[in-house]
Amino acid sequence: MSDISIFKTAAPYHIISYGTLLGTQFFQTFVGGIVSYNALARPQFSQLQQKLFPVYFGIQTTLPVVIALTYPASKLGLGTPSGFHGVFADVNRWSVLIPIATIFVTSLANMALVGPATTKIMRERKHQETRDGKKYYDPAPHSEEMQKLNKAFGSMHGISSLLNLTGFIATLWYGVSLAARIQ
Repeated sequence: MSDISIFKTAAPYHIISYGTLLGTQFFQTFVGGIVSYNALARPQFSQLQQKLFPVYFGIQTTLPVVIALTYPASKLGLGTPSGFHGVFADVNRWSVLIPIATIFVTSLANMALVGPATTKIMRERKHQETRDGKKYYDPAPHSEEMQKLNKAFGSMHGISSLLNLTGFIATLWYGVSLAARIQ
């Protein structure tokens, strides 16, 4: 049996946090979202996403902080220190700081700005459907207001997707950096 003193170090919590982040991002982006979109009617899909995204963005925003806090020091004690000091070390600027900061900033933007703005547009669209007597996804023609709302939603959705993909790529980038430390 291996030595349990490892649990007194940041390393296992760092790896578990990184794995949870990567797995959550991968599943939501490439599996859960796509399967849900194909399996559910649009109103149900929309309701599901409105409930999932705050949790997802919260996880995406919290875990980079945990990863930074648990950043393990160099094995020999001669290199970079652990925690935030190690993340901010000059030698780690491109391999650690930039990817972790990118994950945090893109996730925070989705959680605090883009997600709420998108939800607001979705609610406005729902009210416009009542006024128009027609669903936003029904065939054209649509009222001028619904066209504006659909365009605004498309823009916000695109921005959110781009932020999410950027965060996912930064997570992979950090994973490669982490793997290089394990060798």
